[in-house]
Amino acid sequence: MQVKLIAITHYLDDGATSSTADSEALLEHAGRICYRSTAGGTPEITARFVARRVEEGHESIIEHACASFEISGISRACSHQLVRHRLASYSQESQRYVDMSNPEWVIPPQIAENAEAMRLWSDFAQVATRAYHRLRALGIKKEDARFLLPNATATRLVMTANYRELLHIFRLRISPHAQWEIREVCVEMLEAIYAHAPSVFQAIRDQLRADYPAFFARADGQTGAAT
Repeated sequence: MQVKLIAITHYLDDGATSSTADSEALLEHAGRICYRSTAGGTPEITARFVARRVEEGHESIIEHACASFEISGISRACSHQLVRHRLASYSQESQRYVDMSNPEWVIPPQIAENAEAMRLWSDFAQVATRAYHRLRALGIKKEDARFLLPNATATRLVMTANYRELLHIFRLRISPHAQWEIREVCVEMLEAIYAHAPSVFQAIRDQLRADYPAFFARADGQTGAAT
């Protein structure tokens, strides 16, 4: 699984400088409109203003900034859960047009750690792959041959969501009640975005890390250290 932040909202106000033209400056601008107040003009003031609005629950202002992620190596089972978040936008690899003769699989840890379960899985994966090849050899279109592919088939997609929706997704999916794979995806997304908008995401990151430190072990292993 790989999660990569590939785009983020950029503020284009005429008075913005390279140090203030980030998404948080846009959020401050939107919030100042609500109160008819003047922007402070420094990143520190911007950060305090936005963090206080989020703490107060004035989250409508953070809908004005969006982030885009490229997510690959997740299962179709996971992507089916992810696209339920309908306020986000998605572009996903199409099994209608992409040949799946050599599919990648996502194997749940509970299966991977059980030798007998892995034997069953391997047998099934071989049968599914051979069947797909045979259907294609018979002239069956990719859009119909895909019907035998399991939820474990790996996929890739681009997802764009505004900051408020991302907060909602993180609160819902970085939880013991969420399935392991989408939880890992959302941890990676949070780790990717928080540094670009800490006034929005630092508090929830701190809370989730305190409540569920084990959920962040994989991300910390990739970066080399916990923060």
